[in-house]
Amino acid sequence: MPTEQISTRESILLAAQRCFADHGYAATSLNDIAAEVGIRRPSLLHHFVSKEALYGEVFERSLSDWLVRLEDAVSDVGDDGWALLDAVLNVSANFFADNPDVVRVLRREAIDGGVNLGIDMGGVLRPLFNRASHFLQREMTAGTFRTMHPEYLLLSAYGALLSYFSDAPLIAGLVDGDPLSPERVKAHIDSLRDLYQAALRPGS
Repeated sequence: MPTEQISTRESILLAAQRCFADHGYAATSLNDIAAEVGIRRPSLLHHFVSKEALYGEVFERSLSDWLVRLEDAVSDVGDDGWALLDAVLNVSANFFADNPDVVRVLRREAIDGGVNLGIDMGGVLRPLFNRASHFLQREMTAGTFRTMHPEYLLLSAYGALLSYFSDAPLIAGLVDGDPLSPERVKAHIDSLRDLYQAALRPGS
């Protein structure tokens, strides 16, 4: 079966994502990205008018892909609090495992404070964060989850997920095996599930 060809535009986006993840926005040039694709700078500029425009599309596509997967997972589960929590955990961890460059782009942008996009990254994520916080508060009020501070619970979960994948080279030196292998990713998801169920289950 022949290998499916991807468009030049898609090749540029994938190469840009790798370069931005490896070197950051400031240290990546359009010439670097063009060389990665195997084209010349004018050809790249035919598809993207500037580095800023290219970076914006890489970032927004990465973020929107994750959010779409979350929406699909949540809509399939219904209103069961434990099932929703499990779905969000699984979808996020598997998305980050499949897209390690996306994790590093997100982390770099968070560290840089959104200056490369000219946006407030916290503002972009705030609606999702508020929705998740309200969900946790609802389940705590109903007695499904133990009462805790929902916002800081979310922040700890976000950190636990992203740091595992962004720090994979460090983790590889601490544990046996590839931390991004399916078995290790599953073990990480299972451990986080156990941790948060133990923390949130009333009377535990």
